[in-house]
Amino acid sequence: MTAETVAAPTRSVVQDFLQARLAGDTERMVELFADDVDWLLAENPAVPWIRPRSTGAECAAQSAELAEHTVAEDASATLDTFLVDGTDAVLFGHLKGTVRATGKSFEGPFALRLTVENGRITRHHLYENSLSVAAACTPA
Repeated sequence: MTAETVAAPTRSVVQDFLQARLAGDTERMVELFADDVDWLLAENPAVPWIRPRSTGAECAAQSAELAEHTVAEDASATLDTFLVDGTDAVLFGHLKGTVRATGKSFEGPFALRLTVENGRITRHHLYENSLSVAAACTPA
């Protein structure tokens, strides 16, 4: 099996995941996540949508929880780089948003590492400007 033979399905699953995430299709995201997921997003008690997760359903629910707590019109994410190496994909970009409860904004770069095995996402590690997000969630 060549590296490209392994990378092509990874790229396809990640693209499907991004489309489902953009569409808010939680059902499809549950299908794309494995039953057990290695989830990493720095815990932050000030941020209601950031918490430990390990099941596909919990991981897929993060998107809906984020949407509940932020202003849709102010949310954006740009993707600058999409790299695939075998079963791993790494995405780099910039995100921003506004927290509904405080009216404060957050923004910064992000890196997302995903691993796809047997057509499902088994690893989701997100690195973001957690200080900016926490500050936006903290009332004045």
